[in-house]
Amino acid sequence: MSALLSAEAVEKRFAVPRNLPDMLLRRPHRAVHALSGVSVAVHAGETLGIVGESGCGKSTLARALVRLHRPDAGMVRFEGDDIASLTGPALLRFNRAVQMVFQDPFASLNPRMTVGATLAEALRVHHIVAEADIQARVLALLDQVQLPASAAARHPHEFSGGQRQRIGIARALAVEPRVIIADEPVSALDVSVQAQIVNLFMELQERLGLALVFITHDLRLVRHMTHRVAVMYLGRVVETGPTQTLFAAPRHPYTRALISAVPSLTPGQPKAEAVRGELPSPLNPPSGCAFHPRCPIAEPRCAVEAPNLDATGLACWLG
Repeated sequence: MSALLSAEAVEKRFAVPRNLPDMLLRRPHRAVHALSGVSVAVHAGETLGIVGESGCGKSTLARALVRLHRPDAGMVRFEGDDIASLTGPALLRFNRAVQMVFQDPFASLNPRMTVGATLAEALRVHHIVAEADIQARVLALLDQVQLPASAAARHPHEFSGGQRQRIGIARALAVEPRVIIADEPVSALDVSVQAQIVNLFMELQERLGLALVFITHDLRLVRHMTHRVAVMYLGRVVETGPTQTLFAAPRHPYTRALISAVPSLTPGQPKAEAVRGELPSPLNPPSGCAFHPRCPIAEPRCAVEAPNLDATGLACWLG
């Protein structure tokens, strides 16, 4: 089955502004290596989890998938078409089909617009319903994310963080998308509210048949709600596979370390050691396999040659 949305060997770098000492000392231009040959795919109706430490490139990948970032190399495809080449009606169809829910719902909502006006704007821009039906559609969207009809007349600052995230989800649903990219959508919320939002995503995904890309650093959420997982480390995918298989038998040393460090609810079970060392700087990533300075089983080859993701979904010489 062909992928609905995919990234193929995507690379993205961000130039670092030069300061006065850099110019006086004639230091070379530097760049953050955000994505280095990332390939992932999501199929219709499935949930793909993307996990990794902060700074591994998850949010950059999310923005590349919705065309907020243009890759320096590689491409993002939607239904087989390179999204960078889309123009006119084709681009409008893509923007409608692939929507994003951001980490900070307050920053992504216009504080001067009521919730009803925000949702109505999306409906008008994409001609989802006739003008006479917009108000009814707004109320239906609020009901879909379990908010009262009275929310339409209020502004974003009048809501809690969890309620604002529901509004962000309603705005994404307004244009009847086929894919939703959720970038750390619950990380800023209380634990009890996180569960409510995650359950809402799962209900909507099942009811509407959406493809969902769920980006998070919380492996417990990934295990609970995804069909497949891609594990990222310093701008690369190091392992990918079905969720149950990956959690039952992780193959990459980084994946094993992440999973073993997840807190256990079993009384008396010793706490596993977290991944040793610090995440290297994306300004100067290590040679070879980027994980080798922190890897407990690294061999000399790992410091020289970078393994590519193979057909089994693993990027490791020792797997």
